Amino acid sequence: MAALTKKTALRIYETMIRIRRFEVRAIELFQAGELPGFLHACIGQEAVAAGVCAHLGDADQITSTHRGHGHMVAKGLKYEGMFAELYARSTGYCKGKGGSMHIADQDLGVLGANGIVGGGIPIAAGAALGIQLQGRKDVVVSFFGDGASNEGAFHEGINIAALWRLPVVFVCENNGFAESTPRSNHQTVRDIADRAKAYGIPGVAVDGMDPAAVFEVAGEAITRARKGQGPSLIEARTMRFLGHYVGDPGTAYGHDREVVKWKKRDPIPAFGKFLEKRKWIGPKKEDELRDRIERELDKAIDFARKSPEPGPQDAMTDIYASI
Repeated sequence: MAALTKKTALRIYETMIRIRRFEVRAIELFQAGELPGFLHACIGQEAVAAGVCAHLGDADQITSTHRGHGHMVAKGLKYEGMFAELYARSTGYCKGKGGSMHIADQDLGVLGANGIVGGGIPIAAGAALGIQLQGRKDVVVSFFGDGASNEGAFHEGINIAALWRLPVVFVCENNGFAESTPRSNHQTVRDIADRAKAYGIPGVAVDGMDPAAVFEVAGEAITRARKGQGPSLIEARTMRFLGHYVGDPGTAYGHDREVVKWKKRDPIPAFGKFLEKRKWIGPKKEDELRDRIERELDKAIDFARKSPEPGPQDAMTDIYASI
């Protein structure tokens, strides 16, 4: 299993900041009326995407969720194409036709964010089957929420992956609320990781606010998948700091009260202190990092604003795959 070196730790830290700042800027633009559709921000959950994707290369694949911006950034998608997609411009990753919940990029192994709860799980199993049949060593990671673990697609996808020992890792980002339902109101199991037992695969729960812990657990599961030893289920216990969607105060279902204690464990400043104690980063490097990210964001937003919208002639393109 790969050790958490200084280089990897700094990359994870930068990834978390890149995710957080993307979300903050996107929310500002959305609230200013510049972005169409809805936004589901992953602020608070950055450690999961960053810790897991630190093990992945371009050829590895992921499936995501309606709350998928963090996974996209962690997998290597560029700000320009992501903001252009949020702006519904033709220069976006899906040429402005997908929007926030359906960003995809085959070249970087991003099989798509998904507006269907649990929809990415069987897709991940299918992609892993393709990898297995081709004799490749790549893996697929499927991200989903606690609510998705109640869906039939969850059980069907994991069952077939376990049966055929497919190279896939299932990562449940358990933020305690299936949209607006506390976990205790929709599940009798205390640990979602325990559901792995039904399919004879490893299941482990991890502190999803600790990127180092996520990195360690994900490394074991991904290494196992690459060796042909089959899938694993990871339950990363985390918390979204905002409501289900941007504009949801969370007051009707108790999220606003629960999130108060979780914010004290914000993964970004906590991991920053971890790096500082080891003298892996200092104030100067921190400022340089954040300044560089803000410049990238400014440039990307400007690019998206100036990009053309899709025209009527584009309505029937990209419907059929080339053979």
